[in-house]
Amino acid sequence: MAAHKTARDRAREEITREIVEEAKRQLAEQGAASLSLRSVARQLGMVSSAVYRYVASRDELLTTLIIEAYDSLGETAERSASASEGEPPIERWVAAARAVRAWALERPHEYGLLYGAPVPGYAAPEDTVVPGTRVSRALIGIVRDARNAGQIRRRTRGHTPLPDRLRDDFEALRADLDLVLDDATTLEVLLAWTQLFGLLSFEVFGQTRNVVDDHEALFEAAARAMGRHVGLR
Repeated sequence: MAAHKTARDRAREEITREIVEEAKRQLAEQGAASLSLRSVARQLGMVSSAVYRYVASRDELLTTLIIEAYDSLGETAERSASASEGEPPIERWVAAARAVRAWALERPHEYGLLYGAPVPGYAAPEDTVVPGTRVSRALIGIVRDARNAGQIRRRTRGHTPLPDRLRDDFEALRADLDLVLDDATTLEVLLAWTQLFGLLSFEVFGQTRNVVDDHEALFEAAARAMGRHVGLR
């Protein structure tokens, strides 16, 4: 049975949520570097000292925003991967990539907080690590499912030589994700993942403006090419 919340607990949760929502609004208007508890308190009609009863510092507020954004993006990718079970692996991969892009375009400032320039003076704590891996785990899970179903194309081209330290990193990554792939395919998965977010970042931050008009078509074609490069059928 869930613990009963007192009126004080509920009031605290409500005020904390108001602080977070105001911080999101200011994030969209001014950017993460300009975010301050004093400004949040002023907009909520609170004295600056009162806000510290709910959020200890600007860094704690930023951490809350980052974790919420990572969880939201991760849930979006996980929901897509779950909804597409039974479909061809390449279509699952493209659908998940499409869902990630839609999230980023709807919430560009939160995407920028996660994948843009670091916020001066802020160092993300360990609390952000697990939420931060949800979206990549969802994408890699599609590859794992394809591998388990024998739906990854066998590689016929030569393998890229890898240094021993990178092989160790790959081994740890596969153990963490319960992934049975050779080093070459693991490399392809990492390249596909980083290229996917690299292209998305270029679009969100305007780097492909005046390069193409149909950004959606470019992204989908690239996502499909990345999936094929991994070996998804």
